[in-house]
Amino acid sequence: MIVARTGNEAMAEAMRQINPDVVAAYPITPATEVVQLFASFVADGQVTTEFVPAESEHSAISACVGAAAAGARVMTSTSSQGLALMHEILFIAAGLRSPIVICLVNRSLSSPINIHCDHSDSLASRDSGWLQIFCENTQEAYDSTIMAVKIAEAALLPAMVTTDGFIISHGMERIELLDDKEVPKFLGERKVNYSLLDIDNPITLGALDLQDYFFEHKRSEIDAMNHVLPIIEKVQKEFGEKFGRNYPIVEEYKMDDAEVAVLAMGSTGGTGKVAVERMREQGKKVGLIRARVYRPFPQEAMLKAVSKAKVIGIMDRADTVSTLGGHLYNDVRSILYEAKTRPMLKNYIYGLGGRDISIEDIEAIYENLFAIKISGKVDKEIEYYGVRGE
Repeated sequence: MIVARTGNEAMAEAMRQINPDVVAAYPITPATEVVQLFASFVADGQVTTEFVPAESEHSAISACVGAAAAGARVMTSTSSQGLALMHEILFIAAGLRSPIVICLVNRSLSSPINIHCDHSDSLASRDSGWLQIFCENTQEAYDSTIMAVKIAEAALLPAMVTTDGFIISHGMERIELLDDKEVPKFLGERKVNYSLLDIDNPITLGALDLQDYFFEHKRSEIDAMNHVLPIIEKVQKEFGEKFGRNYPIVEEYKMDDAEVAVLAMGSTGGTGKVAVERMREQGKKVGLIRARVYRPFPQEAMLKAVSKAKVIGIMDRADTVSTLGGHLYNDVRSILYEAKTRPMLKNYIYGLGGRDISIEDIEAIYENLFAIKISGKVDKEIEYYGVRGE
């Protein structure tokens, strides 16, 4: 069915069709609509979900962990300071191998107070043991939310599916919804290995774990993340074969003969594709790489993509505040350390606090990359693109 939906509406629709057992949430801009709309589905009897309106995001994710430990299929939604308040429990959720899915709307972390998009919230939690999927548009947000449930439950790892605040969350787009009956069939029932409610087989969960076994338990969690990429690829392939929409781990756009390219995450991928088309019409061989799955970091697919161009401009919508540039830039630079083919890299920190990035801006970045290719050197390794006075 073809409909017009905002990103928030699309994620709420996906949750309705998933019909999770438990949703515990506390609303926050710009993700409020996701749980607000889902609450209306609960009130109207369109789902059988137990909806828990918690008193804070910390309480919401704590309730999610408890429900997941009891064997429930669990989801929530948050943004920015809300995710930051969940931060303590994110590590617990991952360590307890709780397959919770968060519909995350990217918004800048304070301070100063800001309600618009950058990626500082999800990237601040990049090492918490959660899968992270960055969406380019509303259709992808809808599809990824559904796939994330199946991936998380197969891997026994929590996942967050992200959309850019206001750009996607409140932007209306044409999308294709799946049939209500097809989503539960695709997902199947959650296979529960253990449940706190199984009184005939009692277990201890989340107990004190000191020097004797903590390392081994943590190593098990790390090993799960190390082996989750094939699970993601399997679920994406199954989704594509069943519904006709295919998603890669790392997307390559016009990269086969590209001389220079940009690497980005989120909605900027769509803006960048328009810039690529316009510059291709001028005979300029440019390409675009989009990091769709960010955690786990897809080393092999990313190396394959970035090795195709001479110069890569890595666009980060957040900064590590470490003097070393952005998160994506540092990850790519790290995997290139022993690579046979090493393109020149330049980091563009852009769009903090929701500052717009236009097609013309990305075209200007491409021109800068061509200048680097001609000169053979990077004049300024990290550039804060679009800052007044720079």
